[in-house]
Amino acid sequence: MAFALCAVSVHRSSDTPRSISCQQSPQSLWIGCADSRVPANEIVDLSPGELFVHRNVANIVVHTDLNCLSVMQFAVDLLKVKHIIVCGHYGCSGVGAALRRDRLGLRDNWLRHIQDVRQKHGSLVASARTDTEAANRLCELNVIEQVANVCQTTIALDAWDRGQELTVHGWIYGLKEGLLRDLKVSVAGADEIAGVYQQAISALV
Repeated sequence: MAFALCAVSVHRSSDTPRSISCQQSPQSLWIGCADSRVPANEIVDLSPGELFVHRNVANIVVHTDLNCLSVMQFAVDLLKVKHIIVCGHYGCSGVGAALRRDRLGLRDNWLRHIQDVRQKHGSLVASARTDTEAANRLCELNVIEQVANVCQTTIALDAWDRGQELTVHGWIYGLKEGLLRDLKVSVAGADEIAGVYQQAISALV
């Protein structure tokens, strides 16, 4: 049944199978959460071949994750994408688990990165009036921090150093409303990282 649904989606246009079998030419790399309720292509209304996608629990970018870094390098160096989008979502179970300090076994090691974000911005999270507001704020802070992490990779820095057009964006998706929110943390060069980061954090205060 799932295969049949997939076949219908991919073949909705008679030209789609032929075009995507030849090449892909995405303009953007999407780094998002593995949550099945956040389908990247559908959210931004792009067809197969138009968006390069990497997903993991809680849309985390760390400099020791060779899987994520390999995707980034392929996207930037070979596909020459012009945009990298880090997209989180409200109601993220990974962020929620980190906020509650749940013990989940192996996944705790991965979610330690979210715990670090929480500790770094403890006052912002603590000032939330409700648990839901605290979770939402941590989701937003996580996106901003992951944008900063993308910008600090050698992949992004080398691209900017050689004059390649590349902008890193931070967005968040609302599952209830089905709307994307721009967190105003778009960076187009190494010299913009610190200023854009501070402005984005200040906007959450």
